[in-house]
Amino acid sequence: MAINKLDDLRTRKKTIELGGGVKRIEKQHQKGKLTARERISLLFDEGTFVELDAFVKHRCTNFGFEKTETPSEGVVTGYGQVDGRLVYAYAQDFTVVGGSLGEMHAAKIVKVQDNAMKVGAPIVGMNDSGGARIQEGIDALSGYSKIFFRNTLASGVVPQITAIMGPCAGGAVYSPAITDFVFMVDKTSQMFITGPQVIKTVTGEEVSAEGLGGAMTHNSVSGVAHFMSANDEACIEDVRRLLSFIPSNNMEGVPVFDCEDDINRMDPELETIIPDNANKPYDMTDIIGRLVDNGDFYQVQEHYAKNILVGFARLNGSTVGIVANQPKFVAGCLDINASTKAARFIRFCDSFNIPLLTIVDVPGFLPGTAQEYGGIIRHGAKMLYAYSEATVPKVTLVLRKAYGGAYIGMCSKDLGADVVMAWPNSEIAVMGPQGAANIVFKKDIENAKDPAAMRQKKIDEYEAEFATPYKAAERGYVDDIIEPSATRPRLVDAFNMLESKRESRPSKKHGNIPL
Repeated sequence: MAINKLDDLRTRKKTIELGGGVKRIEKQHQKGKLTARERISLLFDEGTFVELDAFVKHRCTNFGFEKTETPSEGVVTGYGQVDGRLVYAYAQDFTVVGGSLGEMHAAKIVKVQDNAMKVGAPIVGMNDSGGARIQEGIDALSGYSKIFFRNTLASGVVPQITAIMGPCAGGAVYSPAITDFVFMVDKTSQMFITGPQVIKTVTGEEVSAEGLGGAMTHNSVSGVAHFMSANDEACIEDVRRLLSFIPSNNMEGVPVFDCEDDINRMDPELETIIPDNANKPYDMTDIIGRLVDNGDFYQVQEHYAKNILVGFARLNGSTVGIVANQPKFVAGCLDINASTKAARFIRFCDSFNIPLLTIVDVPGFLPGTAQEYGGIIRHGAKMLYAYSEATVPKVTLVLRKAYGGAYIGMCSKDLGADVVMAWPNSEIAVMGPQGAANIVFKKDIENAKDPAAMRQKKIDEYEAEFATPYKAAERGYVDDIIEPSATRPRLVDAFNMLESKRESRPSKKHGNIPL
């Protein structure tokens, strides 16, 4: 082969690798952002990334755009290995016409999506784009549509992860919203349908881009995002951590690691970790940390709907998805946001064969007109639907309160829990003793010489008889009442036993979840 041909190839590749050029790369760095290729390099194990379609060019001739060079079409695409496992990825290049999406830019992303589906590999998208390329008009919109369509086809087949690492506006935000997990970088990433200027023009509201669609806004207020990272490097490390917990596709089991934490570890401190006063809060993460391997619990949506915790951990080296009430916030009540947060997480775990551990301390659904008018019935039903639909191993542990409809909603036996365990201080009943006394013993209290004393007497009687796990255990709704110190070995044993679980549901196109 003639040397000049090889030189030509190398020159072309070097030009492409420079993206929008040195000045634009420097500008990207000045904003505290990495370039698309730097992000790709951090995501993949060293030397494993294989780029696809580096030479693709746009075909636009509108507004003189045919004279514009767009190296790599403004997006770097390909595949490689993350901790030795195959992953596909794309990273939009803001240094090339603002990372804007046109026909061929979209075609490159679509190829990654199609290939990942064929081989059963996760897809990681790193978004940093000014949006649709106006010069390409309807072709750009068509490109977005093709991406959304494949996001939907891939849902529940391969994990889809999006990292928002710059602006993401208009139609561009819908691909991330369809994917399973959305990461955002604090202070340098934004998501919104319409920007601050449009909002000011249409409604008169004044809001900054950060206030409207920054990382904390979407992590704590809207619930659109699941994770927030301090910078690009931390974000990519967080993506790698998430990938370590989840299978590559819906046909695989969870990743299994060597367990260095004693599976028979007893923990006497669990016997005193919950306050004697049933109304006193405590931090559920303290308990989770004592139960899982090495105390490693990776929370999902940590800043949103804090009254419920969801996230990944390992038991005996294998991934489990955890759903747990958090008594530190709103007493651990279920509300609209908590129900939606839990339901989506449950469905992800079920899609990808991740067993579910539900840890219960719930006094009920949050009362009030705001919740009722907001549709708590419909939103709460999402949780019931998700648990009932799930066929993965499901283990439920009741720590303290489990009242009424919320007891059912937190994966009761009749909602499909395979194993239900309870601590001896738990209270499983239709409602708490105080409320029950007011209703069941109303006449006795009203007719008593000393109503206050009679009320307290009836509360004490109800507590002794019904505010325990024993009635539920007598009827088989609780499989065993266990000593708190032995919880970790009992959970490990339960999931080991359920490893070969097989359960099917009636054949149908799909159900109609109460969205």
